[in-house]
Amino acid sequence: MRTWYANLAERERRVVTLGAAAGVVLVLLAIILPLNRNIAQARQRITTKQGDLAFIQEATPQLTAAGPGTGEAATGESLVVLIDTSARESGIGKSLSSSQATADKGLRIRLENVPFDALVAWLARLTQSHGVRVETAEIEAAGEPGLVNAGLFLKAG
Repeated sequence: MRTWYANLAERERRVVTLGAAAGVVLVLLAIILPLNRNIAQARQRITTKQGDLAFIQEATPQLTAAGPGTGEAATGESLVVLIDTSARESGIGKSLSSSQATADKGLRIRLENVPFDALVAWLARLTQSHGVRVETAEIEAAGEPGLVNAGLFLKAG
């Protein structure tokens, strides 16, 4: 390669050097610009998730202070029926893998591979529209970004 470059005329060497420099700049731009865009999108997602977390932390004391439930949602239907129906309406019904009524009129449920954003929105709707309280929640990553597995203990308000 060096021999080939050395055998080029001065003018050809300048063209090859400038072409190589331009090629390096183009390759770097092809890598850096998409990477920068992805970083900006990730920062935006983090900001959104931090807002969701702040909302949940702010609502937790209010939900805890609401007191024990009666086993029925504000609409009068059983908690089991309400959870099943609302999960299907919210598009997360297929993620609901199990539900078990407890002696204290609560409901333990398990969701697998559910989008985190959909889970939070569903729980917010249950709380606001039906008076359902989240007594305990265990949420863990499910492999793919944005998907979680969740174990929840819910009580009617």
